[in-house]
Parts: sequence; structure tokens; C-alpha cells
Amino acid sequence: MEMLRVENIVKQYAGHLALDDISISTKKGEIFGLLGPNGAGKTTMIRIINQIIGPDAGKVFLDGRELRRDDISKIGYLPEERGLYKKMKVYDQVLYFARLKGMGKQEAKRKIDEWFEKFEITSWYSKKVEELSKGMAQKIQFIITVLHEPELLILDEPFSGFDPINAQLIRNEILDLKKKGASILLSTHNMSSVEEICDSIALMNHSKLILNGELSKVKEQFRSHTYAIQFKGMTFGFANALFADFSLEHSEQIDENRAVAHVKLLKGNTLNDLLRTVMQVVEVESVNEIVPSMNDIFIQAVNAKKGGSHE
Repeated sequence: MEMLRVENIVKQYAGHLALDDISISTKKGEIFGLLGPNGAGKTTMIRIINQIIGPDAGKVFLDGRELRRDDISKIGYLPEERGLYKKMKVYDQVLYFARLKGMGKQEAKRKIDEWFEKFEITSWYSKKVEELSKGMAQKIQFIITVLHEPELLILDEPFSGFDPINAQLIRNEILDLKKKGASILLSTHNMSSVEEICDSIALMNHSKLILNGELSKVKEQFRSHTYAIQFKGMTFGFANALFADFSLEHSEQIDENRAVAHVKLLKGNTLNDLLRTVMQVVEVESVNEIVPSMNDIFIQAVNAKKGGSHE
């Protein structure tokens, strides 16, 4: 089932094309990664979905129908530029935003207590925002975003400003919200941070969409069929055995008797074919496929758009 659909969105600012005919769709209950470098157009897209700004052309659909003004209550938005009232006490601030989202006072108080206990921050109730560190304020903003249990969560650089431990805490909470049925659009320029949690991705660069689809299928599309093989034996004999059916991309001696080699399959050969070939001359200790990272895929996809190609 489709949650969000963006059709042929165009947005221009004073001669700068921020979004160039962008179309994406997300499924209900999935984490969708909107990825790309700073300036790619991700935040402009998010602001259009949140009805902060309007597109010059194109439409946005939520849950199968065109987006309406009152749909804002179904969306939780964590902007990259956080907006909290510095002089206001933390508890009062979270309650204020909960009421703005249409929550009843008692329900809001109960949910606030749940989240503050979960994050072990009940001692912050009476603190003013200006007393909090950036990471502490980030936690408050995250709670404000998810408190009313929106159907669609839009998180713009959600891990920015967090140390590794708190980044992992937020990552786990995002996965937990997905399990509970939330649909999540996660925007970031840090592509490696989302590989373990995204179901689908869209890659943007210079206002254009360059790649879009399920993460597993995208990774399959960019597989290089290259394997790292650790073995005991002579590198010379190993290289000779490969001959014309495989390509030795790299080799490195670990010690006098051991080496690691990166080998690419050629001519429709399989991993089994490779192992049968090299096991005649060396003792194989381990084999791992070299899977391209999202950064590698991004570079390949950009180059392909420029007229190159990936294998």
C-alpha cells in the first residue's frame, strides 16, 4: 500500500532550479531514505510535502489522495534546523506542541511521561531549553515529532548532533516506530548511516533524481561480483590459476604464508567455479563478497548520468 507519492515536482528560486521533475513514492510501514549531498534538493522536497512552500509544478498525494491542508496533523516533521523556545521549560514546551497537534491534555501528559522515562530524562522537566546541550535539545525535538503518533514521519538529518551512543538510541527508536506501523521518510547526506535501516531509497544530486527503488534491488543492480578471498599459499600460483575466467583486482600479503586477494568473476562464472579453480593451488580460509556501499553506488550512478556506465 502506498503512503506518499510525489509526482513531477518542479521548484525554482530566482533562477536556481531546486527540484527538476522529481517523482517518488513510499510504501506504508517502510523506512524510505531520501539521500544525496547537501544542496541536492532534499530539504526543498520535504518543505513541499509539509506544505511549508508550494511547488511550481507537480502534485503530492498522501494515503492515495491529493494532500490537503489538514493532513499536517498526520505528519510528524523533524527539521534539520531545530526550532525550540529557549526560555520555555522543557515539559511545558513539549506539552504545548502536543496540544498544537490536537492531543488532549491528559493523553499528552501520559505520552510525555512515557517518552521521558524511556529516554531517562525525567530530571529535565523543569529545565529551560537554553540550559540543554545540542544533543539534549535534539532528544526533546525528536519526542515532539513522534508524540502524537503520526502516520508519516519526516526526519531531516535525524542523527545530526548526536554522539554515537545517542545516534544508536534514535536509530533503534526509528526502527521501533516502523514496527508499530509508522511510515518514515528519512533525509540525509550521510549515506552510510541509513544502509542498515532503509527499505527503499531515492538518490538525488543537483536537483535531479538519479536512482530510486528498493535498497536490496539497488544493491543487486550495482553488484560488481567481486570477492575477497583469504588463503594460505603462494600469490603467484593463485594469480596464475585465475587465467582468463577471473580478474585479479588486488592482492595483499598478510604474512609469509597468507594473502588476501580481490577477484572479479568473468564470463558468467560463479563463486563455486572460482573456488574450484583456486582450491587446486591454495588453501582457502575465508570468502566474502565485496558489496558496494551507498557512497560507492552514488558515485557510480552520478557517473552513469554523465555518460559513463556501471557494470
